[in-house]
Amino acid sequence: MATLGERMKELLEKKKMTQHDLAERVGCTEAAISHYIKGDRIPRSSVLAKIAVTLDTTSDYLSEGVPVDSRNELVYAKKLIARNASKMTTADKREILSILMGDADG
Repeated sequence: MATLGERMKELLEKKKMTQHDLAERVGCTEAAISHYIKGDRIPRSSVLAKIAVTLDTTSDYLSEGVPVDSRNELVYAKKLIARNASKMTTADKREILSILMGDADG
């Protein structure tokens, strides 16, 4: 799974922005942006939110890789379930099946 820095770098490239551009728009130093991308530092939540807005994404996507659009949410949910299936109890699995079958009460 990609890191915060890798996701930031990818979005910067897509938007054809430089680290300097991002720093100016967010109101921090270019050095700080560089540290976030390298993984040397983690931005405060207020700075992360500004970065997310500037890059047209969410803080959840930047920090955790949670997909932004609903089409990717299903793919993400499948990956989470697959990754954790061996750790789930029978009750956990039944609850997921119940949700999938439309019985939201579990």
